[in-house]
Amino acid sequence: MRLIVCIDEKDGIRFNHRRQSRDKVLLEDVLELAGGSRLWMNAYSAGLFWQYGLERPLKEQVCEDFLMRAEAGDYCFVEQGGFEDCLDEAEQVILYGWNRHYPADVHFDRSRLAGWKLEETREFAGSSHEKITREVYVR
Repeated sequence: MRLIVCIDEKDGIRFNHRRQSRDKVLLEDVLELAGGSRLWMNAYSAGLFWQYGLERPLKEQVCEDFLMRAEAGDYCFVEQGGFEDCLDEAEQVILYGWNRHYPADVHFDRSRLAGWKLEETREFAGSSHEKITREVYVR
């Protein structure tokens, strides 16, 4: 599986059980990145895509146990944590970094990427953020 996680400048993921931020251009980039592959997420995250009128993800790829259902080559958009145990099985980790610092009570532990290789870095302007950085890590 390929994990997709959004982080702020201090690796924060969420605050008080909510996402820190949202950006339509980032979501479009996620869809483009996933291409024809399956893109899994929970209903909370799917609501964000649907809010912007993005038809994908398909309903059969939206479920609360998506990390258990994902197979090799599938993408998993994770906003609420709970993916840490899956890092050992992941073939890729894609981090989207906001160019801001937000309050956070859940953080991504970059030390878990020790031994991974940064394969790609791409910066782009978002709809609500002047700079978003996409980093792709592989084993």
